[in-house]
Amino acid sequence: MKVFAHRGASGLYPENTYAAITAALELGVDGIEIDIQSTLDGFAVIHDTWLDRTTNGQGKVNKLTLAEVQQYDAGDGQFVPSLEQVFQWVNDRVLLNLELKHTFALDKLVKLIEHNVYSGQLSRENLLISSFDHHQLKWLKQHLPWVKIGALTSSIPLSYCEFAERLNAYSVHVDKNFINDEYVADAKARNLKVFAYTVDKQEDIEDMIAFGVDGIFTNYPSKAQTLLLQKST
Repeated sequence: MKVFAHRGASGLYPENTYAAITAALELGVDGIEIDIQSTLDGFAVIHDTWLDRTTNGQGKVNKLTLAEVQQYDAGDGQFVPSLEQVFQWVNDRVLLNLELKHTFALDKLVKLIEHNVYSGQLSRENLLISSFDHHQLKWLKQHLPWVKIGALTSSIPLSYCEFAERLNAYSVHVDKNFINDEYVADAKARNLKVFAYTVDKQEDIEDMIAFGVDGIFTNYPSKAQTLLLQKST
């Protein structure tokens, strides 16, 4: 089972920052999940639409420039990174999951991704793009056919994972509280990976192992790695 550091090692470091991301890399995680918001002139790695929860700033991210967003403290002296900076820090060492928050200029995102792929900063194999907005995922798949997409959901639909299969998704990303054996079996029958979020407690990790999911998103990747190692010995 793969371990994804959720917003980096965010249980111990400020989420979506250099400290959290590099700590996750040092642990040797299988993947890192980060959140992407659009600014007036680029892409900021931050979860919320507004600055106030995770920084000492005020304002709506998509109404500010990247430089304006980055002037604020994101915790412990960290700043809100740009997507380009994260590409450089990760340097294609692990699978990078970009979760797109809300609708924005996807054409600019495609150009940035293509530039980093062609420059060798990023490989196609190590990129996964997810969103709750399945319209965004459909558009991306049409304009960037090679990209792996992950369809996010916090429900158990009547048709289980049909929605993800229709998107030609690589994976379905499911809330740990909305998952059962039938859901996982249906995903596997459709050749979809199953990644569960956000899985921090030991009992929940053990439940995900029992369900046979392919990976978990966790704020405490070291804890998950230790438990998985114990289970394998």
